[in-house]
Amino acid sequence: MRKISVIVLSLVLLTINSGAQELPKNYSQLVKEVEPQLISWRQHFHANPELSNREFNTGKYIADYLKTLGLEVQYPVAKTGVVAILKGGKPGPVVALRADIDALPVTERTPIPFASKVTTDFAGQKVGVSHACGHDSHISILMATAKVLTAMQKEVPGTVVFLFQPAEEGPPGNEEGGAPLMIKEGALDHPKVDAVFGLHIESQIPVGTIAYKSGAFMASSDWFTIKVNGKGSHGSQPWGGVDPIAASAQIIEGLQHIVSRQMDLTKAPLVITVGTINSGVRSNIIPESAVMTGTIRTLDGGMQKEVHERIKNTVKAIAASSGATADVTIDTKTLVTYNDPALVKKTFPSLIKAAGGENNIVETTWQTGAEDFSFFAEKAPSFFFYLGGLPKGTNANDAASHHTPDFYLDESGFIVGVKAFCQLVFDYGKSNK
Repeated sequence: MRKISVIVLSLVLLTINSGAQELPKNYSQLVKEVEPQLISWRQHFHANPELSNREFNTGKYIADYLKTLGLEVQYPVAKTGVVAILKGGKPGPVVALRADIDALPVTERTPIPFASKVTTDFAGQKVGVSHACGHDSHISILMATAKVLTAMQKEVPGTVVFLFQPAEEGPPGNEEGGAPLMIKEGALDHPKVDAVFGLHIESQIPVGTIAYKSGAFMASSDWFTIKVNGKGSHGSQPWGGVDPIAASAQIIEGLQHIVSRQMDLTKAPLVITVGTINSGVRSNIIPESAVMTGTIRTLDGGMQKEVHERIKNTVKAIAASSGATADVTIDTKTLVTYNDPALVKKTFPSLIKAAGGENNIVETTWQTGAEDFSFFAEKAPSFFFYLGGLPKGTNANDAASHHTPDFYLDESGFIVGVKAFCQLVFDYGKSNK
């Protein structure tokens, strides 16, 4: 990451007329008052995590609270999600704010008093369940935002749609879920949303800092399965069969040649990773088949489609050269998360004000992590940004990454997320009356 550039600063000055507005007089006090509750909510959700499409208690807890605010609440949506609508007292557009609510099959190892002790069966194994990606903080930030905005309802421009989305990490098996299912069930259509904003907490970005990128920001995510079909034989006589393991080794190397020799990496990054390979039962038996799975990450929609075809062609050709055959399936999990440049330009001053000044904003490069927030961006102009949760004085290289047992967040910066959402609602609303 690098500090905000002179060019972007100039852009902020040029767009000052559409920049950050002064919020109602009681705004600062409301934000101050909600922070302890925000932290309490976060600790509750952290201690009671639920996996994708199984967020039954989480969804009900959220819906029950939002009803006490007098919001129009739709529950359940997309199996366990919640949509709540706040109609402001001033004319303006429809703005959606999104938080994801699911946890991960990761056994927590952090020494905090509210650490998860929850276990469940996942893919045939007993595993721990924890919010090892920070979705508990996203829920709490959006709930706190709903409380603050509701208290200022008469001054809110337009309509705010609060999206509490399940299954961002991916629904299990062949189930539907996540952002695609919320969209399918009309979460952005009743009322029709004009813009969508979202944030993601980051354990390796300094607490309270906001990081962003205009245009392509986070990668698409595709998962692939390759089955190589050979012919079994005694391990001492490989010429009597067709070795699917040897063919798989060549295929893995061939996949990396797609990255390094076939795709234009000056256009956008590309990652192809084989994550699992399974074959055989005994050291002296050549098996009949081998199965490998992996992921593809791209930051360009056109490249995403092209690499699918190149993988299929490469796999089948290498398999055929060994006398084997191969079956390839590719499942698209997310699209490229794309931040609408015009929306970023219009609302960038809002984030500066929410973060307490330009020194707390950084412009980042594109990320190979993926987000199903990308599907919302297909329906309306969208802006997705990072919020730092790395404790002060901690080296980012020493911080545990997301999806790991030691994942940890500093709660003191969560309130910046509330400020960012509130500022965005007022600024975007007033500039689009």
